[in-house]
Amino acid sequence: MDPLGAPSQFVDIDTLPGWTDAYEAKQLDSHQNPVGKAQVDVRSPFPYRKDINEKIILWKGDVALLNCTAIVNTSNESLTDKNPVSESIFMHAGPDLKDELQKLKGCRTGEAKLTKGFNLAARFIIHTVGPKYKSRYRTAAESSLYSCYRNVLQLAKEQAMCSVGFCVINSVKRCYPLEDATHIALRTVRRFLEIHGETLEKVVFAVSELEEATYQKLLPLYFPRSLEEEIQSLPYLPADIGNAEGEPVVPERQIRITEKPGVPDDASDEEGLEADLSFIGSHAFARMEGDVDKQRRLILQGQLSEAALQKQHQRNYNRWLCQARAEDLSDIASLKALYQTGVDNCGRTVMVVVGRNIPVTLIDMEKALLYFIHVMDHIAVKEYVLVYFHTLTNDYNQLDSNFLKKLYDVVDAKYKRNLKALYFVHPTFRSKVSAWFFTTFTVSGLKDKIHYVESLQQLFAAIPPEQIDLPPFVLEYDARENGPYYSSYPPSPDL
Repeated sequence: MDPLGAPSQFVDIDTLPGWTDAYEAKQLDSHQNPVGKAQVDVRSPFPYRKDINEKIILWKGDVALLNCTAIVNTSNESLTDKNPVSESIFMHAGPDLKDELQKLKGCRTGEAKLTKGFNLAARFIIHTVGPKYKSRYRTAAESSLYSCYRNVLQLAKEQAMCSVGFCVINSVKRCYPLEDATHIALRTVRRFLEIHGETLEKVVFAVSELEEATYQKLLPLYFPRSLEEEIQSLPYLPADIGNAEGEPVVPERQIRITEKPGVPDDASDEEGLEADLSFIGSHAFARMEGDVDKQRRLILQGQLSEAALQKQHQRNYNRWLCQARAEDLSDIASLKALYQTGVDNCGRTVMVVVGRNIPVTLIDMEKALLYFIHVMDHIAVKEYVLVYFHTLTNDYNQLDSNFLKKLYDVVDAKYKRNLKALYFVHPTFRSKVSAWFFTTFTVSGLKDKIHYVESLQQLFAAIPPEQIDLPPFVLEYDARENGPYYSSYPPSPDL
């Protein structure tokens, strides 16, 4: 209400239903029970986080009417674009906005610039310029759109803003496919809130009727509202989910420039020389990427630089990761041989491997490798520890050293860098000897991280018992071999 008692056209975001509200009401109506912790053995790279979900609002309406700290305006490079969002903002903000925009002297694609809100309910307007979309320049468009959302959020953080109202930045005039753009918008906001969540209280996605269905469909992928919704959404995540900040990283799309473009491989040196002069420019772009086949030959000959080797390895790992996200791995997941549990005494994520649950002779081990990468990729970006239960394993559960070597060679450098400890629980004499040979002569970097654990009491000194989900047979074996372990911690409800 305004001072004269007339209803205000502006909308207070505190009165809007949050992203979780409708879902929680539906859960209460249907009396559904959330998925128990023991049932979750595969976690999404965007796991269920109630604290983050409480900051999200999806609202069908005009972003110009939101009463929040800042709203976002999508425009062109001269900040004079006439699209429905901009025109509404200009109309409600008043003529002073145009005068201030002239002082900004434009805005480049992907940048974000700040003005006052003038007659708007919002104190500020953050102006940004989305990319023009062409399929042949898709990678550049993705990076630019990511920069739009990231720079808006960064500006909000720097100005200590409490709330931001986003319009859909990819305007129809700029031809960006709505669904592709929505993936980038949602994952960028999600990653920002994971890292800088304390700086923002509310993020509103203001959408039109045309855009609402797409946001409703994709929001659960990045902001699942329960463990059940997280599991259901996991198969629908795209292969490319960006890096730890949501920024697109797709090495497969890098351009390969051959040494002799347009020249057949069987051409003679003399013909090739003339062709080189006619086809190849002298600029650096023509030399940005060498022949991949030649690089492989140099690797075999030991002549490739360390940087080039790392680049080659990263490219190979990303191919495995894309395949892992596209493959149906439900049969491997059902084994419950790898799962995330709590944290150790240092606050590091604990991953559990159950050796007895790996029927090596009955499963496709390449799919097992893909499953490991699928589960571990987002875990390995931070420090973590592995707990391997060797309890009651037999010859049919023994992982072959060739498989372990392949796994070690395929995974990204972050896996090796951020693995801080590997607890080898209930080892046998034979397994200790095998591990010693493997870590001494095959992957020497792992040797100092292995800790042999004879009893659960030793394990609980590093990982509190309530922070690790133990298979019942492990508890029974340990009680039989070492006697029951009594602690001040209550027993896990999952056991």
